[in-house]
Amino acid sequence: MSIEKLLIVGGTGYLGQHLLQEFTAIQDTLPYALSLAFTYHTDPPPERLLKAIPHVLPFPVDLRTGNGFDAISQNFGQPDVVVNCAALSVPRACELDPTAAMAINVPSALVKWLSSFSNGGTLLIHLSTDQVYEGTKSFYKEDDETLPVNVYGRSKVEAEQFISANYSNFAILRSSIIYGPQTVSPVPKSLPVQWMDSVLANGEAKDFFHDEFRCPVYVKDLVTIVRTLTNRWISEGEPMQLLLNVGGPDRVSRVQMAEAVAHIRGYNLSLIKSVSSSTVNRGVKSPADISMDITRLIQTLNMSPTAFRDGVKLTLEPEFASTS
Repeated sequence: MSIEKLLIVGGTGYLGQHLLQEFTAIQDTLPYALSLAFTYHTDPPPERLLKAIPHVLPFPVDLRTGNGFDAISQNFGQPDVVVNCAALSVPRACELDPTAAMAINVPSALVKWLSSFSNGGTLLIHLSTDQVYEGTKSFYKEDDETLPVNVYGRSKVEAEQFISANYSNFAILRSSIIYGPQTVSPVPKSLPVQWMDSVLANGEAKDFFHDEFRCPVYVKDLVTIVRTLTNRWISEGEPMQLLLNVGGPDRVSRVQMAEAVAHIRGYNLSLIKSVSSSTVNRGVKSPADISMDITRLIQTLNMSPTAFRDGVKLTLEPEFASTS
């Protein structure tokens, strides 16, 4: 049986942990042997994560300089698939330090390292964002012009262009807001559904925007997408240059997201105060409507993404069980 190698870049983040857990759980069911590794930056990987994935190799890597990739070559070898989840993804942080945003979000060191393998046998699955779109209409398609309104979006457009120009086999996933259950080692950032649940549970009125729209994607759908692309690459080995919008089937505002949480939990809807995004200065410009057409995703991978309300139920069930 052949041994295939999968590397998760940014394995300690939200999506990275979900991917590591899923691939660890399904290793014994695959038609090939799978060896797993992940990268992390700065802090050592949390013990809870390492205990959950005991046979996965961790590697410290600095994406800005490429320091650490040589150690992966020596101790893990050439990966068959690399999933790049690493990013400076907080828009306001990108505005404050655009140099760091470009250095981290444009994976030049990663692509240079992958290009050092002469056979070109590695698929790069790269996480992009819906914030590459301007936000002046609904249901953007992949072929629509990218006109980002902030540094984060611009860094992601530059990343897409760099990969397309400098690497042969890739799948670029323009992801919307990712939501779902907490990770085995809780991430420090606020998770959208859990945050809405916590503020509404306090019984105090809270402002939510009614005029910004996204297509939130359930994290396990995104994991399924990565699994499907990985299996396709390993089983078929055909050249791949894919660009996919990755979102859920529902175009929702923050108000509608909060209402879904309230309906499922039984909270009073009067706690949700509908306001315009223009009433809050977030220190960064935000696109108004970056909902996406996901027809290409559905047709290419033959999948049906989870409806938002169903995803909220799946998200809150384990949260509710852990507190009851």
